[in-house]
Amino acid sequence: MVVNIRERIIPITEIEQSAFCQSDEELRSKPLAEEFQAGVQWQKLPVSYMKMSPDELDARIAEARAALGQKLVILGHHYQRNEIIKYADLRGDSFKLSQYAASQDEAEHIVFCGVHFMAETADILSTPNQSVTLPNLTAGCSMADMAKIDDVLDCWDDLQDVLGNDEIIPITYMNSTASIKALCGRNGGIVCTSSNAPATFEWALAQDKRVLFLPDQHLGRNTGLKMGIGLEDMLVWSPFKPLGGHTEHALRQAKLLLWEGHCSVHTRFTVAQIVLARKQYPDVNVVVHPECVMEVVEAADYDGSTEYIIRAVTDSPAGSVWAIGTEISLVNRLAAENPDKTVFCLDAVVCPCSTMYRIHPAYLSWVLDGLNEGVIVNRIEVDEPTAEHARIALDRMLSVV
Repeated sequence: MVVNIRERIIPITEIEQSAFCQSDEELRSKPLAEEFQAGVQWQKLPVSYMKMSPDELDARIAEARAALGQKLVILGHHYQRNEIIKYADLRGDSFKLSQYAASQDEAEHIVFCGVHFMAETADILSTPNQSVTLPNLTAGCSMADMAKIDDVLDCWDDLQDVLGNDEIIPITYMNSTASIKALCGRNGGIVCTSSNAPATFEWALAQDKRVLFLPDQHLGRNTGLKMGIGLEDMLVWSPFKPLGGHTEHALRQAKLLLWEGHCSVHTRFTVAQIVLARKQYPDVNVVVHPECVMEVVEAADYDGSTEYIIRAVTDSPAGSVWAIGTEISLVNRLAAENPDKTVFCLDAVVCPCSTMYRIHPAYLSWVLDGLNEGVIVNRIEVDEPTAEHARIALDRMLSVV
C-alpha cells in the first residue's frame, strides 16, 4: 500500500484569485503593462503589445481575424472579458466549446480563450491537422491544480489496495487535466459536466459501485445529495494525509469519496449574501452554480450549470429579479443583455476568475498575428496515449447522457 504524507501546498492559482477584485462593477481592460501590476503570474509578451491601448488592440485583432477567415475558430468561455468574447465564434462552457471545435473540420486553427484544461480537451477532440492554442499559458484553473496526477494516482492505488478491484468508479469533472480524464478512461470511469453530473452518478451507482469524485468536493457533494446519498456516506479525501485522512474501515463504509478541491470563484458566495439579497428584493430569484458550498445551494431557489443559469434568466419574464452566484463577467453580461430585468451578483465585491481574466486582448492579438505569419505560439498538445484514454472517458459520458 502506498502511504504518503505530503506538505500541504496551496496552488498559486488559488493564492492569486483575489488579484483582480474591486469594489465597483467596471471591469474594463487596460494596457497590459498596467494590468501586469496586479502581481499575478503572466506569460511574457513582446513589449509592443503590452503598451497598446485597448482601442489599438481591438482594431488590430479585428484586422488579423479578418485576414485568417475560415482558417480560424475563436472559442470564448462565458467567463471571459467582454473585449475577448466579442471575437468568439461561439461562447459557452468548456465541453460545449470543445464539441464545437471538433465539428469545425475546415478550420486549421482553434484559439481557445479559456483555461488550460479546456484547451487540452479541445485538442483531444479535434483532428490531428488542427492546432489548438491557449493565448496565455498562465491561464490555468485553481480547481484543476488541486488534483495533481501523482496525488491522484497514489489515491487510486490506495483505494485499490483497500477495496479491491471493481469496487469503485472514478468520475472526474470536466474541470480537470487530461491526465486525470485518462485515469478515468483506463479504470472504467467517466467524465461529467455540472449539468450532467447526476446522470453520471446514476450510471455509476447502478453498477453498485462506490464513486471517487474529482476534483471539486462541492459539486460532488451537492450531486450526491440530489442522488439520495447521505452526508454520513460521504468522505473527503485529503491528498496530504495517509489514506486521505481515513481508516480502512471508514473507506469500506463510504459510498462517495470527494477529492479535497474547490472552485476559488464559487466558494466566495455565502448564505449571508443570499439573506441580504432577499431583504433588499423580497421577490428575488436566487440561482447559484453547484460548485458553491452545500449551505449556499440549499439556501438558493435554483442551482445549475452556467448554461442553466443563462437560460433561467433569459427565459424569465420582464421585471423579474435575479441574484446570481457565479462568475462576475457572466453576471454582468447577463445584466446587459436583459435590461428589462434586475440582474446582479450575490457578492458585492467584483472578483472575476483571475485565471480566465488573464486572456487579455494583447495575448489574443499576439497569437493571431503569429498565425498570419505562419507561426503557431502556445500550442496545446496532449500526447496520444493520454488522449486515447481521456477520449474513452469522454465517450462514456456522451453515451450516458
